[in-house]
Amino acid sequence: MYTPRHFAAEESAGLDLIERNGFGALIMQGADGKPEISHFPFVLDRAGNRLLAHAARANPIWKLMDGTREATAVFQGPNAYVSPDWYEKPAASVPTWNYAVVHIHGRPAALDDDGLIDVLVRLTSVNEARLAPKAPWKIDKLDPAFFAGLRKGIVGFALPIERIEAKLKLSQNKTTSPDFARTRDALAALDDPDARAVARMMTTLQPK
Repeated sequence: MYTPRHFAAEESAGLDLIERNGFGALIMQGADGKPEISHFPFVLDRAGNRLLAHAARANPIWKLMDGTREATAVFQGPNAYVSPDWYEKPAASVPTWNYAVVHIHGRPAALDDDGLIDVLVRLTSVNEARLAPKAPWKIDKLDPAFFAGLRKGIVGFALPIERIEAKLKLSQNKTTSPDFARTRDALAALDDPDARAVARMMTTLQPK
């Protein structure tokens, strides 16, 4: 991923983004040389340094997951358009885009049934926690026979994290000018959740 030094982020920032935005695209090279791309809700296992997810058994991408083939998982955080009108000299500026993205590289492998159950428990636990104060739904609420039949149609997999590329393009190249604060404040004032999220990231980011 092309990442100018101003926008390169620490690996920890990339992992934090994945925990907030776990829905990603997994890209692998198929047997025919063409890319296989599928979208999954992932859960980050920090202790195991891996990502976990599951695929429909009918999805051909899981058959590529033998632990030797390379894959890239792409995650996107908030993003927003930046207008030149927000700069001190708009006639000498052009539009741009602020955004946060993370690429995770590794070699995924399919899991056995116990591994699949672990994936499902982790996924539901993490995402149900976001719905508090609602009481969390849990796997053990399922009818055992129904759950057993359900598992026959899906495959769990783990993507060991071999390399992380994290990019936060948040106007860091303008931190020495008033344009940084002007852009942050303009985004924060918009009636757009993504724009306001970008503004919050700009506020908390440690500029390079």
